[in-house]
Amino acid sequence: MTYGITVSIQTQGFSDIVNITKQVQTTVTESAIINGIVSVTVIGSTASVTTIEYEPALVIDMKELLNNLVPETIKSRHSETWGDDNGFSHMRATLMGPGTTLPIEHGKLLTGTWQQIVVIDHDNRPRNRQVRIQVVGTTD
Repeated sequence: MTYGITVSIQTQGFSDIVNITKQVQTTVTESAIINGIVSVTVIGSTASVTTIEYEPALVIDMKELLNNLVPETIKSRHSETWGDDNGFSHMRATLMGPGTTLPIEHGKLLTGTWQQIVVIDHDNRPRNRQVRIQVVGTTD
């Protein structure tokens, strides 16, 4: 059986990190799938989905790490070609990837105690992001 929805997430850009764990678990519950997997994918080329311990200090650390790896000021041919100055956001998103897949056991996400699912919007402006949550598995 499969079940999926697309949710909208408002972001601030510049590697804004938004916790979507509750939305994902709600989707798993609504699906009635007991054992399987859930795929979480952000639609677009300047955002990512991953897992992290979503707490303020680590959120800041992650933003700083991303800025050190691919600074907002990095020269990019993309920004020169299109004039949108967001080449860095495409590079960050490519390094991290657009999605993640997690197991479901007994109707619950199988995550660690401090593991949350997050969307990271790397673009250089606020966005309304579309995130696809797709659940696949059995209902018994």
